[in-house]
Amino acid sequence: MREDVKSLDIRDVTANWVNAAALEAQIEDRIKALADLSHTPLFFGRLDYLHAVGAEQAEGAEGERFYIGRRHVHDADGNPMVVDWRAPVSQPFYRASKKDALDVGLRRRFGYTSGELTAYEDEHLSDPAEAATSSKLLQAEIERPRVGPMRDIVATIQPEQDEIVRSGLSGSVCVQGGPGTGKTAVGLHRVAYLLYAHRERLARTGTLVIGPNASFLHYIEQVLPALGELEVKQATVDELVGSAVQVRGTDAAPAAVVKGDARLAEVLRRAVRSHVSMPVEPLVVVRGSRRWRVPAYEIEELVRQLLDRDIRYGAAREALPQRIAHAVLVRMEQAGEAPDDRVQDAVARNPAVKAVVKAVWPPVDPAKLVLRLLSDAEFLAEHAEGLLTADEQRTILWEKPVRSLKSVKWSPADAVLIDEVGDLVARTHSLGHVVLDEAQDLSPMQYRAVGRRCSTGSATVLGDLAQGTTPWATGSWAEALKHLGKSEAVVEELTAGFRVPREVIAYASRLLPVISPGLAEVESVRESPGSLSVRTAAGGLDDAVVAACVESLTHEGSTGLIAADARIPALAKALTAADLPYLSPGEETTAESRLTLVPASLAKGLEYDYVVLDEPAAVVAGEPDERTGLRRLYVALTRAVSGLIVLHGEPLPEALAAAGVTSP
Repeated sequence: MREDVKSLDIRDVTANWVNAAALEAQIEDRIKALADLSHTPLFFGRLDYLHAVGAEQAEGAEGERFYIGRRHVHDADGNPMVVDWRAPVSQPFYRASKKDALDVGLRRRFGYTSGELTAYEDEHLSDPAEAATSSKLLQAEIERPRVGPMRDIVATIQPEQDEIVRSGLSGSVCVQGGPGTGKTAVGLHRVAYLLYAHRERLARTGTLVIGPNASFLHYIEQVLPALGELEVKQATVDELVGSAVQVRGTDAAPAAVVKGDARLAEVLRRAVRSHVSMPVEPLVVVRGSRRWRVPAYEIEELVRQLLDRDIRYGAAREALPQRIAHAVLVRMEQAGEAPDDRVQDAVARNPAVKAVVKAVWPPVDPAKLVLRLLSDAEFLAEHAEGLLTADEQRTILWEKPVRSLKSVKWSPADAVLIDEVGDLVARTHSLGHVVLDEAQDLSPMQYRAVGRRCSTGSATVLGDLAQGTTPWATGSWAEALKHLGKSEAVVEELTAGFRVPREVIAYASRLLPVISPGLAEVESVRESPGSLSVRTAAGGLDDAVVAACVESLTHEGSTGLIAADARIPALAKALTAADLPYLSPGEETTAESRLTLVPASLAKGLEYDYVVLDEPAAVVAGEPDERTGLRRLYVALTRAVSGLIVLHGEPLPEALAAAGVTSP
């Protein structure tokens, strides 16, 4: 298929060089999409239908066979050899069961090792004599060692995941999923499915995946290209809103919480509208030998009409000169003249009209407005009255005056406020679909910023309330979706865990009553006795951690050493002294480099075959409050796929100490 595209001759089908360049770019993209991926087979399953698909199920009718893969593959004559996993005919591969065979006689799964076919497994779904069994190949694929970036899960999508993946483009979906339930993979595969089902529409409107940090985005960036989707953009929330100013500062937690509160949206709206003033003098427009006078009260009426419509500040400012010009044209017509649209446009550009507009509806610079709001106590008090308390206002006011706009050390929360003002002035461009991962960590104002990017499109929201590790983390999905502007979104919950061993997730879940009461525990499908070891470091903690890393590296797969951010320098020094090379989060693990040193603040969304967790008490103490600290610990405890070693010198948090899991 790739060679066919390369051999295309476009010289006789392009009218000019512009068309030729566009077509060449499309051909290059197609060639990239058809690239072979090492160790990635073209197909992973087979469906034998009892009857031809779409035909009447008459007795004696012949069935039909399809091979299922990541991509559609056809032969030299255009006949399909492999069917795309997203096609409707492939759906029974994920949904069919002994209870509802969906006209499938046989489902075959293929097993591969390094791209080589090594096994296959058959299920005769329509044969009542064959008992339903769990798939060993499916289990083996789930438990395959994690080396390198995140991979796709097309061969292992479960029925409850498939329902979310194939949900329509018109509606938004929120997926609550505990550690290891596959929510991130589900979100990415939903994007791939939507691009397949609505390619032309999304090609026009665009798609975006938003992640918590650059390390996470680097980890997941190969999933969609492996499925043939190369055009999906990725960004963090900070990158999304940070184009207007350079972020160089940080906020203390109390200030960040107030700045992230949804009440700031109304404060900013008031501040923007405060720039509008009413005219005090009439307008006189001179055209030729005639002078046309519009009294101040009439201009004021036009201004109030625009304010009452509550449209974007910039759009209203652009409309005002045309409305004033129309008032002038009415007078011209009353005087017997016959002005047309060109005259109205000329009047709207008249210096006198421009001067009135500048006086009553001046331009607003978003960064300058936020600067004034955070540095001028009187200006803030005027527009925050009845919304923010005096203490809250003092919390977000800058202590030192700023000399100029360029000298401001904007924080991430400030950038979100500037983005909000930017949208009040001019509408933010909306995309067709946005995926928001680790959504539980966003502030209400950040939700609003993301919501603006999909105001006319849909969203897939992914997260786990128990893993909210910011002081402003949301308390419920209903609240989050309201701020996002997607209150109608369907909330789905994934509770079956496919990554974290049962023993490990049960241990971590002891924190749930404290960090997220009422949230359902993840039920792991993976039995792995001996996967958890909790140890007291009798000697030096650093030496015990290094020894645990050496022990974990004797197993196949990746190892992550997770520790409180403040402990990273000491552990880095200990690993170097022990001649143990290590990677940083975001760097790709290989067969030669399998140990990654991970600050707890960057562990979210990552996974390793074996995890060594250093000093849980330090992880908790590294956060502004105990609940946030325990949530951070919950995240760190649930990064392991095959085994977890917890090492501590200080007492464990109360909920974990009561677990009674110890080993030498």
